[in-house]
Amino acid sequence: MNDMGNGNFGSYDPQRQMEAEQPQRRSNSLRDRIRRSADSEQGPAAAQSRSGYVHQPHGEQAPEPKAAQQQPVEAAAPVMPQPQPQAEAPVETSPAPATAPAAKLGEAPPRPSDLAPKAAPEPEPEEPEDEQPLSDNALQPIGVVLEIAGSGSMIAIDLQRLTECGEDPDPAIAMAGQVGSQIKIRIGNSWLLASVRNQKQDRKAGSILANIDFLGEGIEEKLTGKLHGFRRGVTRYPVPGAMVYPASTADLKQVYASDGRSAVTIGKVYPTKDIRAGLYVDAMLGKHFALLGSTGTGKSTSAALILHRICEAAPEGHIVMIDPHGEYSAAFRQTGVILDVSNLQMPYWIMNFEEHCEVLLTSNGNERQVDADILAKCLLKARSKSKLAQTMGKITVDSPIPYLLSDLSNEIQDQMGKLDKATNSAPYMRIKNKLDELKADPRYQFMFSGMLVADSMADFISKIFRMPSNGKPISIIDVSGVPSDVTSTVVAVLSRLVFDFAIWGREEKCTPILLVCEEAHRYVPNEKNADGNSVGTILSRIAKEGRKYGISLGLITQRPSDLAEGVLSQCGTIISMRLNNDRDQDFVRAAMPEGARGFLDAIPALRNRECIICGEGVAIPIRVSFDNLEEVKRPASEDPSFVEMWNNPGGEEDIVQRTVQRWRSQG
Repeated sequence: MNDMGNGNFGSYDPQRQMEAEQPQRRSNSLRDRIRRSADSEQGPAAAQSRSGYVHQPHGEQAPEPKAAQQQPVEAAAPVMPQPQPQAEAPVETSPAPATAPAAKLGEAPPRPSDLAPKAAPEPEPEEPEDEQPLSDNALQPIGVVLEIAGSGSMIAIDLQRLTECGEDPDPAIAMAGQVGSQIKIRIGNSWLLASVRNQKQDRKAGSILANIDFLGEGIEEKLTGKLHGFRRGVTRYPVPGAMVYPASTADLKQVYASDGRSAVTIGKVYPTKDIRAGLYVDAMLGKHFALLGSTGTGKSTSAALILHRICEAAPEGHIVMIDPHGEYSAAFRQTGVILDVSNLQMPYWIMNFEEHCEVLLTSNGNERQVDADILAKCLLKARSKSKLAQTMGKITVDSPIPYLLSDLSNEIQDQMGKLDKATNSAPYMRIKNKLDELKADPRYQFMFSGMLVADSMADFISKIFRMPSNGKPISIIDVSGVPSDVTSTVVAVLSRLVFDFAIWGREEKCTPILLVCEEAHRYVPNEKNADGNSVGTILSRIAKEGRKYGISLGLITQRPSDLAEGVLSQCGTIISMRLNNDRDQDFVRAAMPEGARGFLDAIPALRNRECIICGEGVAIPIRVSFDNLEEVKRPASEDPSFVEMWNNPGGEEDIVQRTVQRWRSQG
């Protein structure tokens, strides 16, 4: 009896004992932390919203009826007297039709279910959700935030949840938590989107630790919980302990949706099946772009695809492409103008003094400076003899004034004749001999021809820059037939014309020009491979100053590590295909922004015709699978089938004869 009066003593009740012991079993495993966090944050609003931020387990809905049975006894006393019976009259308006049916004679009274269709219109706002209902994997968290930093943070991912998501039919959710995938974190009424950079196993907690890079944020829709209004950048950061959720295909559609700017679609966003990948043309061209990729990855076909899409979007554009291998002639024969040594007809006098030196001077060291002084004096006098120069007044050695090659040769001869006997005539002879060689060599007739002395500068620029375009906005400059010793000079002249035309046309209506340079590492090499050619100087200047004058530069290369660092860093959009060389990967990694780190690790593992795009041309860094290009629009860059061609012999003798004939008659 005394023990019964002790407050510490109680009779054993198994059910009460189990209920008392249940809250004490708290595990620190990641899965339990995720479940407890979701349970603690759920409320009445969680059942009304499909945001997915808080998962509502079905088993926890049972305790609510218990509370409902106990509550009326205590709450009925204070609540019921206040409304009074008069206040309940309007409440009975809903059952009123049931008691006073308006049925006619011989008709059955309306059923109670027929009296409720008035509440049916309420679900109508949810009809737009007929796209796809969110799966359970999208509604449940997969991890928790551990650490926060300015550009990224660390999260812990539950391994079991990762396995569950991997079986989801939505490819975006199936990829959730893996390297290169997107996840989202809820902050207030917005979602913060991030990309997974790397993973490692946390053996103590039995989870996966991953570093993430923040990409941007979007607003959460109240009814559906979906993400919309995505913008790059972060204004609010999450706190440690915030739940991490997988980003669904519906979320990514909002992220990659065009924001109204001019865009062209080039493929599909990996790993989704139906999200189109777009490039913002104005942003990409306004700050230059670079297309990088090892040989055999589909780089030329991808470049042709992008240029075709731009030409389709702007059929009156102005695009100049330098093609060193003659690959793109087949791709743009119907939509562009093909210019090669047979029809280029680039006048020699359009070169400036530096470009004249590259072509005519063969000496080095101190002798080259002597030769340059002689050439400058003779070239200025040859230009001054032109009728056009006489009407203009003062001209310089760089002025694009037509002159006769014979006038330059005669002027060199006259200057040599005025020399004293003790003076060396070798510099004059070097220049004159080189000039005579160029005039006589048929390979240089596309440039050093007596027929090109007429003032055709306006016509030449109109032809090269496609002004007017007449429905063919791109000109392919095939320099594969140009002698190798003047190839860089020809590219330098074309590039400089683009830049000078933009500078001297500032007072006119702005006419942007896109200059695309294939095999860019040959023309803009790094300091180790620099040879002092003028083409590297002018392309570097275009990269730094071109956007101020409406010039866009597109660089295509298979060796980005051989490019000048300053030029690649000026490219606002980088399209990187698979790179096999470690030096190239490191070089691209240094040039790409912070938010693309998770994608950069996937560069060696990309398939053919897949790429990573980051920068101004896209909303966030994305992995893209390029569209297939029609056969007639592809460049002539496909690898030959050795086995097939070797097993179909025949006609080799004629092939050799025709090849030798073309070989001998070059130029």
